[in-house]
Amino acid sequence: MESREAVPHGGPEIDTSVPHSARIWNYWLGGKDNYAADREAGEQYRQAFPGIDELARASRYFLVRTIRFLAAEAGIRQFLDVGTGLPTVDNTHEVAQRSAPDARVVYVDNDPLVLVHAHALLTSSPEGRTAYIEADLRDPAAVIDGARETLDLSRPVALILSGVLGHIGNHAEACGIVRDLMSRLPSGSYLSHNDGVDENPDTNAAQDDYNDSGAVPYVLRSPEQIRAYYEGLEPVPPGVVRIDDWRPDVAGDDVPPAAAFGGVARKP
Repeated sequence: MESREAVPHGGPEIDTSVPHSARIWNYWLGGKDNYAADREAGEQYRQAFPGIDELARASRYFLVRTIRFLAAEAGIRQFLDVGTGLPTVDNTHEVAQRSAPDARVVYVDNDPLVLVHAHALLTSSPEGRTAYIEADLRDPAAVIDGARETLDLSRPVALILSGVLGHIGNHAEACGIVRDLMSRLPSGSYLSHNDGVDENPDTNAAQDDYNDSGAVPYVLRSPEQIRAYYEGLEPVPPGVVRIDDWRPDVAGDDVPPAAAFGGVARKP
């Protein structure tokens, strides 16, 4: 029998018998917002690719560094985080508002479980503001329309796409989504993005097993395909690189290279 959890306020039910990427990611990061099916799928992936925990943390550290750069160095005060996932340590608004207390952050996801936990994302400094909207990455118009209620779209916005474009099965469609979203943001806006790459046989095999688990499939792509997301944008040095090589806080010679690429780029 399927196990389902009701979402408050009459929202959709959550099927806890089927693993979900946001909850599996939460499990890898050491969180508690996951269920047996998520832990089973996450553990199967871990057995095939023991470095997944390090990759999850590397992705989070990359996100923190890029947001810190955007708020402290690039002067960005508005953030649009699409494919938010479940709250964890150092959420986007927490990092941005440490550098810029007046920063505004809009979180976007279409997972009903994220909606349940959205209250943890809606804290803010007194000077800033956070909001959560339920929308699908595949509908850029709805994402931007919802963000407009909180963000001033005549001023630059940082678009955050952290580990979500792999859920778009067709690469051309994924590129189109990025271009569509960025086209709706003004000059001086930025893209911060990272996704897994297909260069590691162990990662590829683990990903195939994960995709067979019933969770929403995730497609690993080549570094060249990932760089295609940045077409027409101006990459911030060091460019689109392995995520642990993007402005690391400390040298990580003893840490295996992360099987993910990403970068930050500015819209001219």
